[in-house]
Amino acid sequence: MFSGEKLRKRREELGLSQAQLAEMLTISRPAYFNWEKDKTQPNQKNLAKLASILEVEPTYFESHYDIVSVYTQLNSSNQEKSLNYSKELLNQQKALATIEEPKRFAYKVYERLSAGTGYSYFGDGNFDTVFYDEEIDHDFASWIFGDSMEPIFLNGEVALIKQTGFDYDGAIYAVDWDGQTYIKKVYREENGLRLVSLNHKYEDKFAPYDENPRIIGLIVGNFMPLEG
Repeated sequence: MFSGEKLRKRREELGLSQAQLAEMLTISRPAYFNWEKDKTQPNQKNLAKLASILEVEPTYFESHYDIVSVYTQLNSSNQEKSLNYSKELLNQQKALATIEEPKRFAYKVYERLSAGTGYSYFGDGNFDTVFYDEEIDHDFASWIFGDSMEPIFLNGEVALIKQTGFDYDGAIYAVDWDGQTYIKKVYREENGLRLVSLNHKYEDKFAPYDENPRIIGLIVGNFMPLEG
């Protein structure tokens, strides 16, 4: 299994920031952030890029890399002892595992929807798969990036969107405007849509009707993905 912690340590060893590495990989910073947090993991193409940039083997990022590395250095006698001991520990673990695993529901989450200054509407359509312990009805989901909708919608959370037209003033929608997308409270005014942040340090945005702002959908839920 991919280890975000090993990725973080190797990045820091080379003195790279998350933003620098994301740029080198040509992916968004939130997408990279979620690799290190073990919320998602890179595909084979990005894994190969990571290994090349960080000057390691692709297997380096596997959580059991250290175990395999040590095991292969043991002689055959000690390998057998190690294997027998591991089997004994596994049997003990199984005997203690009496609690049923909670349900986990998969969500396909697009990279680019903003709760800040705006990002291109779902970019090239790339998505991550994450998990949550509740199944919530929605049409599509996207990452939240930014703090303009705090304290309700947090950076790194998933926003769930139901495709719909405008329902009522003050509801929170995903809005497509001027080539960008936003999560905002929306108010209809005579000449356009007023986009309001929950975080009061941000000023309102105004999207004139002659610039064709479009309601993508109503935000029907949000959550922080389960770890691992």
